[in-house]
Amino acid sequence: MNEGWNATSVTFFTFLGFTVLPELQGLLFALLLTIYFMTLSWNLGLITLIRTDSHLHTPMYFFLGHLSFIDVCYSSSVVPKTLSDFFKEPKTISFVGCATQFFVFVGMGLTECCLLAAMAYDRYAAICTPLRYQATVTRTLCLQMVAGAYVAGFSSSLIQTTSIFHLRFCGPNIIDHFFCDLPPVLALSCSDTFGSQVVSFLVVVTVGGMSFLILLISYGAIGAAILKVRSAEGRCRAFHTCASHLMVVSLLYGPALFMYLCPSSSYSRGQDKVVALFYSVMTPMLNPLIYSLRNKEIRGALHKMAERKRDLSWN
Repeated sequence: MNEGWNATSVTFFTFLGFTVLPELQGLLFALLLTIYFMTLSWNLGLITLIRTDSHLHTPMYFFLGHLSFIDVCYSSSVVPKTLSDFFKEPKTISFVGCATQFFVFVGMGLTECCLLAAMAYDRYAAICTPLRYQATVTRTLCLQMVAGAYVAGFSSSLIQTTSIFHLRFCGPNIIDHFFCDLPPVLALSCSDTFGSQVVSFLVVVTVGGMSFLILLISYGAIGAAILKVRSAEGRCRAFHTCASHLMVVSLLYGPALFMYLCPSSSYSRGQDKVVALFYSVMTPMLNPLIYSLRNKEIRGALHKMAERKRDLSWN
Protein backbone atom coordinates (compact mmCIF):
# COMPACT_ATOMS: atom_id res chain seq x y z
CA MET A 1 0.00 0.00 0.00
CA ASN A 2 1.42 3.40 -0.98
CA GLU A 3 1.64 6.15 1.55
CA GLY A 4 -0.70 9.11 1.14
CA TRP A 5 -4.04 10.51 2.08
CA ASN A 6 -5.91 7.52 0.62
CA ALA A 7 -3.49 4.94 2.01
CA THR A 8 -4.53 5.26 5.63
CA SER A 9 -7.19 2.99 7.11
CA VAL A 10 -7.93 5.46 9.93
CA THR A 11 -10.87 7.76 9.13
CA PHE A 12 -11.14 9.37 12.56
CA PHE A 13 -9.19 9.80 15.76
CA THR A 14 -10.35 9.58 19.37
CA PHE A 15 -9.01 11.92 22.04
CA LEU A 16 -8.43 10.69 25.56
CA GLY A 17 -8.55 14.30 26.75
CA PHE A 18 -7.79 15.04 30.37
CA THR A 19 -7.67 11.65 32.07
CA VAL A 20 -8.37 12.84 35.59
CA LEU A 21 -10.82 11.90 38.31
CA PRO A 22 -14.43 12.26 37.08
CA GLU A 23 -15.29 14.68 39.88
CA LEU A 24 -12.70 17.15 38.52
CA GLN A 25 -14.15 17.23 35.00
CA GLY A 26 -16.70 19.90 35.88
CA LEU A 27 -14.08 22.09 37.55
CA LEU A 28 -11.69 21.77 34.58
CA PHE A 29 -14.51 22.55 32.14
CA ALA A 30 -15.48 25.69 34.08
CA LEU A 31 -11.82 26.78 34.32
CA LEU A 32 -11.16 26.26 30.61
CA LEU A 33 -14.41 28.01 29.64
CA THR A 34 -13.53 30.98 31.86
CA ILE A 35 -10.03 31.26 30.40
CA TYR A 36 -11.39 31.07 26.85
CA PHE A 37 -14.01 33.74 27.59
CA MET A 38 -11.30 35.99 29.04
CA THR A 39 -9.10 35.33 25.99
CA LEU A 40 -11.87 36.39 23.61
CA SER A 41 -12.92 39.38 25.75
CA TRP A 42 -9.45 40.81 26.30
CA ASN A 43 -8.13 40.25 22.77
CA LEU A 44 -11.26 41.44 20.96
CA GLY A 45 -11.50 44.36 23.39
CA LEU A 46 -7.90 45.32 22.64
CA ILE A 47 -8.53 45.11 18.88
CA THR A 48 -11.60 47.35 19.24
CA LEU A 49 -9.71 49.84 21.42
CA ILE A 50 -6.84 50.08 18.91
CA ARG A 51 -9.19 50.58 15.99
CA THR A 52 -11.36 53.22 17.69
CA ASP A 53 -8.72 55.35 19.45
CA SER A 54 -6.81 57.53 16.98
CA HIS A 55 -3.92 57.91 19.45
CA LEU A 56 -3.22 54.19 19.03
CA HIS A 57 -2.96 54.32 15.22
CA THR A 58 0.78 53.74 15.25
CA PRO A 59 2.92 50.84 13.97
CA MET A 60 3.36 49.29 17.43
CA TYR A 61 -0.39 49.08 18.04
CA PHE A 62 -1.04 48.00 14.45
CA PHE A 63 1.14 44.96 15.15
CA LEU A 64 -0.43 44.49 18.57
CA GLY A 65 -3.91 44.38 17.01
CA HIS A 66 -2.79 41.59 14.69
CA LEU A 67 -1.18 39.78 17.62
CA SER A 68 -4.54 39.82 19.41
CA PHE A 69 -6.30 38.55 16.26
CA ILE A 70 -3.79 35.71 15.97
CA ASP A 71 -4.24 34.81 19.63
CA VAL A 72 -8.03 34.61 19.17
CA CYS A 73 -7.66 32.27 16.16
CA TYR A 74 -4.85 30.31 17.82
CA SER A 75 -6.92 29.58 20.91
CA SER A 76 -10.15 29.03 18.94
CA SER A 77 -8.52 26.30 16.85
CA VAL A 78 -8.29 24.16 20.00
CA VAL A 79 -10.48 25.29 22.90
CA PRO A 80 -14.05 25.10 21.45
CA LYS A 81 -13.51 21.51 20.31
CA THR A 82 -11.95 20.61 23.66
CA LEU A 83 -14.89 22.14 25.53
CA SER A 84 -17.44 20.31 23.38
CA ASP A 85 -15.63 17.01 24.05
CA PHE A 86 -15.51 17.34 27.83
CA PHE A 87 -18.66 15.37 28.63
CA LYS A 88 -18.82 13.40 25.37
CA GLU A 89 -17.75 9.82 24.82
CA PRO A 90 -16.06 9.01 22.56
CA LYS A 91 -14.25 12.26 21.85
CA THR A 92 -13.75 11.90 18.11
CA ILE A 93 -12.42 14.03 15.27
CA SER A 94 -12.28 13.10 11.60
CA PHE A 95 -8.95 12.53 9.87
CA VAL A 96 -9.43 15.66 7.74
CA GLY A 97 -10.66 17.58 10.80
CA CYS A 98 -7.50 16.63 12.68
CA ALA A 99 -5.31 17.76 9.79
CA THR A 100 -7.25 21.04 9.55
CA GLN A 101 -6.96 21.71 13.28
CA PHE A 102 -3.22 21.03 13.15
CA PHE A 103 -2.79 23.27 10.08
CA VAL A 104 -4.59 26.26 11.63
CA PHE A 105 -2.99 25.83 15.05
CA VAL A 106 0.56 25.56 13.72
CA GLY A 107 -0.03 28.24 11.10
CA MET A 108 -1.17 30.74 13.72
CA GLY A 109 1.72 29.80 16.01
CA LEU A 110 4.35 30.28 13.31
CA THR A 111 2.70 33.51 12.15
CA GLU A 112 2.94 34.80 15.70
CA CYS A 113 6.67 34.01 15.74
CA CYS A 114 7.14 36.10 12.58
CA LEU A 115 4.95 38.90 13.90
CA LEU A 116 6.93 39.10 17.14
CA ALA A 117 10.08 39.48 15.02
CA ALA A 118 8.43 42.36 13.13
CA MET A 119 7.47 43.96 16.45
CA ALA A 120 11.08 43.62 17.63
CA TYR A 121 12.28 45.44 14.50
CA ASP A 122 9.72 48.18 15.19
CA ARG A 123 11.08 48.63 18.73
CA TYR A 124 14.65 48.64 17.36
CA ALA A 125 13.76 51.40 14.88
CA ALA A 126 11.94 53.43 17.57
CA ILE A 127 14.77 53.26 20.12
CA CYS A 128 17.93 53.10 18.00
CA THR A 129 16.93 55.42 15.13
CA PRO A 130 14.21 57.66 16.62
CA LEU A 131 14.78 60.57 14.20
CA ARG A 132 14.26 58.30 11.16
CA TYR A 133 11.51 56.17 12.74
CA GLN A 134 8.52 57.63 10.89
CA ALA A 135 10.35 57.56 7.57
CA THR A 136 11.56 54.00 8.14
CA VAL A 137 8.56 52.22 9.63
CA THR A 138 5.90 53.33 7.16
CA ARG A 139 2.37 52.00 6.84
CA THR A 140 3.40 50.19 3.64
CA LEU A 141 6.28 48.46 5.42
CA CYS A 142 3.99 47.46 8.31
CA LEU A 143 1.47 45.94 5.90
CA GLN A 144 4.25 44.09 4.08
CA MET A 145 5.68 42.68 7.32
CA VAL A 146 2.27 41.53 8.57
CA ALA A 147 1.41 39.97 5.20
CA GLY A 148 4.82 38.29 5.13
CA ALA A 149 4.21 36.89 8.62
CA TYR A 150 0.93 35.27 7.56
CA VAL A 151 2.38 33.92 4.30
CA ALA A 152 5.48 32.50 6.02
CA GLY A 153 3.45 31.00 8.88
CA PHE A 154 0.80 29.26 6.82
CA SER A 155 3.15 28.17 4.01
CA SER A 156 5.35 26.50 6.61
CA SER A 157 2.31 24.99 8.32
CA LEU A 158 1.11 23.56 4.99
CA ILE A 159 4.49 21.87 4.46
CA GLN A 160 4.44 20.44 7.97
CA THR A 161 0.80 19.30 7.79
CA THR A 162 1.28 17.64 4.40
CA SER A 163 4.40 15.85 5.62
CA ILE A 164 2.65 14.44 8.70
CA PHE A 165 -0.78 13.55 7.32
CA HIS A 166 0.61 11.82 4.23
CA LEU A 167 1.93 9.14 6.55
CA ARG A 168 0.04 5.89 6.99
CA PHE A 169 -2.27 5.61 9.98
CA CYS A 170 -3.44 2.02 10.14
CA GLY A 171 -4.37 1.86 13.83
CA PRO A 172 -4.62 2.44 16.72
CA ASN A 173 -6.40 5.78 16.39
CA ILE A 174 -6.46 6.94 20.02
CA ILE A 175 -4.68 10.27 20.61
CA ASP A 176 -3.64 10.61 24.24
CA HIS A 177 -4.11 14.36 24.15
CA PHE A 178 -6.90 16.96 23.97
CA PHE A 179 -6.15 18.15 20.40
CA CYS A 180 -4.17 17.16 17.30
CA ASP A 181 -0.68 18.19 18.28
CA LEU A 182 2.54 17.02 16.64
CA PRO A 183 4.00 14.43 19.07
CA PRO A 184 0.82 12.43 19.82
CA VAL A 185 -0.22 12.30 16.14
CA LEU A 186 3.22 11.18 14.97
CA ALA A 187 3.21 8.49 17.67
CA LEU A 188 0.20 6.82 15.98
CA SER A 189 1.68 6.50 12.50
CA CYS A 190 2.61 3.03 11.28
CA SER A 191 5.04 4.54 8.76
CA ASP A 192 8.63 5.57 9.30
CA THR A 193 8.24 9.05 10.79
CA PHE A 194 11.89 10.08 10.52
CA GLY A 195 11.32 12.12 7.35
CA SER A 196 8.34 13.93 8.87
CA GLN A 197 10.28 14.65 12.03
CA VAL A 198 13.12 16.12 9.95
CA VAL A 199 10.66 18.28 7.97
CA SER A 200 8.97 19.48 11.17
CA PHE A 201 12.35 20.21 12.76
CA LEU A 202 13.50 22.17 9.69
CA VAL A 203 10.25 24.16 9.58
CA VAL A 204 10.50 25.09 13.25
CA VAL A 205 14.20 25.92 13.00
CA THR A 206 13.77 27.93 9.78
CA VAL A 207 10.73 29.99 10.78
CA GLY A 208 11.16 30.01 14.56
CA GLY A 209 14.95 30.19 14.35
CA MET A 210 15.02 33.07 11.85
CA SER A 211 12.40 34.95 13.87
CA PHE A 212 14.38 34.36 17.05
CA LEU A 213 17.59 35.51 15.34
CA ILE A 214 15.89 38.77 14.33
CA LEU A 215 14.72 39.14 17.93
CA LEU A 216 18.25 38.60 19.25
CA ILE A 217 19.82 41.06 16.79
CA SER A 218 17.13 43.68 17.42
CA TYR A 219 17.33 43.43 21.19
CA GLY A 220 21.11 43.25 21.11
CA ALA A 221 21.14 46.60 19.31
CA ILE A 222 18.45 47.95 21.67
CA GLY A 223 20.46 46.83 24.70
CA ALA A 224 23.58 48.54 23.36
CA ALA A 225 21.59 51.72 22.71
CA ILE A 226 20.07 51.68 26.19
CA LEU A 227 23.50 51.34 27.81
CA LYS A 228 24.59 54.52 26.04
CA VAL A 229 21.76 56.51 27.64
CA ARG A 230 23.30 58.54 30.45
CA SER A 231 20.30 59.06 32.72
CA ALA A 232 18.84 56.19 34.74
CA GLU A 233 15.35 57.51 34.00
CA GLY A 234 16.02 57.40 30.26
CA ARG A 235 17.30 53.81 30.46
CA CYS A 236 14.26 52.71 32.46
CA ARG A 237 11.88 54.38 30.01
CA ALA A 238 13.59 52.74 27.02
CA PHE A 239 13.58 49.32 28.69
CA HIS A 240 9.94 49.73 29.73
CA THR A 241 8.86 50.06 26.09
CA CYS A 242 10.35 46.62 25.37
CA ALA A 243 9.51 44.75 28.58
CA SER A 244 6.00 43.67 27.54
CA HIS A 245 7.22 42.39 24.20
CA LEU A 246 10.02 40.42 25.85
CA MET A 247 7.55 38.80 28.25
CA VAL A 248 5.26 37.76 25.36
CA VAL A 249 8.26 36.36 23.45
CA SER A 250 9.26 34.27 26.48
CA LEU A 251 5.71 32.92 26.90
CA LEU A 252 5.59 31.80 23.26
CA TYR A 253 9.08 30.50 22.61
CA GLY A 254 9.76 28.71 25.89
CA PRO A 255 6.98 26.07 25.92
CA ALA A 256 6.61 25.82 22.12
CA LEU A 257 10.27 25.10 21.48
CA PHE A 258 10.28 22.57 24.30
CA MET A 259 7.34 20.75 22.71
CA TYR A 260 8.24 20.89 19.03
CA LEU A 261 11.98 20.28 19.27
CA CYS A 262 11.59 17.26 21.54
CA PRO A 263 11.96 13.95 19.66
CA SER A 264 8.83 11.81 19.64
CA SER A 265 10.75 9.04 21.43
CA SER A 266 10.81 11.22 24.56
CA TYR A 267 7.08 11.98 24.37
CA SER A 268 5.58 12.09 27.85
CA ARG A 269 1.78 12.17 28.07
CA GLY A 270 1.26 14.14 31.26
CA GLN A 271 4.19 16.50 30.79
CA ASP A 272 3.32 17.42 27.20
CA LYS A 273 -0.36 17.95 28.04
CA VAL A 274 0.57 20.47 30.71
CA VAL A 275 2.98 22.29 28.37
CA ALA A 276 0.46 22.24 25.51
CA LEU A 277 -2.28 23.51 27.81
CA PHE A 278 -0.07 26.44 28.75
CA TYR A 279 0.90 27.59 25.26
CA SER A 280 -2.44 26.84 23.57
CA VAL A 281 -4.77 28.20 26.28
CA MET A 282 -2.93 30.35 28.82
CA THR A 283 -0.57 32.32 26.55
CA PRO A 284 -3.32 33.82 24.30
CA MET A 285 -5.11 35.00 27.45
CA LEU A 286 -2.00 36.49 29.07
CA ASN A 287 -0.66 38.40 26.04
CA PRO A 288 -3.26 41.22 25.98
CA LEU A 289 -3.18 41.42 29.77
CA ILE A 290 0.59 41.93 29.76
CA TYR A 291 0.37 44.72 27.20
CA SER A 292 -2.63 46.37 28.84
CA LEU A 293 -1.26 46.46 32.38
CA ARG A 294 2.22 47.63 31.39
CA ASN A 295 1.23 50.22 28.77
CA LYS A 296 0.25 53.74 29.81
CA GLU A 297 -1.27 54.59 26.42
CA ILE A 298 -3.59 51.58 26.49
CA ARG A 299 -4.57 52.28 30.09
CA GLY A 300 -5.25 55.88 29.13
CA ALA A 301 -7.36 54.83 26.14
CA LEU A 302 -9.35 52.47 28.37
CA HIS A 303 -9.89 55.26 30.87
CA LYS A 304 -11.15 57.61 28.13
CA MET A 305 -13.47 54.91 26.78
CA ALA A 306 -14.88 54.33 30.27
CA GLU A 307 -15.42 58.07 30.71
CA ARG A 308 -17.27 58.32 27.38
CA LYS A 309 -19.53 55.41 28.35
CA ARG A 310 -20.21 56.99 31.74
CA ASP A 311 -21.06 60.35 30.14
CA LEU A 312 -23.43 58.64 27.70
CA SER A 313 -25.15 56.76 30.54
CA TRP A 314 -25.65 59.99 32.50
CA ASN A 315 -27.14 61.71 29.47
